Amino acid sequence: MGLSKTQRRERIQKRIRKISNGTAERPRLSVYRSNKEIYAQVIDDTKGVTLVSASSRDKELTKSKGTKTEIASQVGKAVAEKAKKAGIDAVAFDRGGNLYHGRVKSLAEGAREGGLKF
Repeated sequence: MGLSKTQRRERIQKRIRKISNGTAERPRLSVYRSNKEIYAQVIDDTKGVTLVSASSRDKELTKSKGTKTEIASQVGKAVAEKAKKAGIDAVAFDRGGNLYHGRVKSLAEGAREGGLKF
């Protein structure tokens, strides 16, 4: 029998995490996508610390109207802005087992527009 959606996503997630680890010089930009919201964190895996985070539930983003894809782009710009303030220029992108299209792609493009390199 084939894998369910969640089993496939978990398998991809483990494969990605084997390869990309966040360091102090190049932390990991982790994306979590639920049905309604989207969350992004910049993580230093060597210390196990979240350096910067942003989500569609933040006060400044809950007021904005638009589609979920447009809001994901705004979350990407917000996390990039916070990362720039923290002195982070380059990150390793972790799509969290989700396919790179739709809201995940929009968040990544928003982060690139905000000045992050990956």
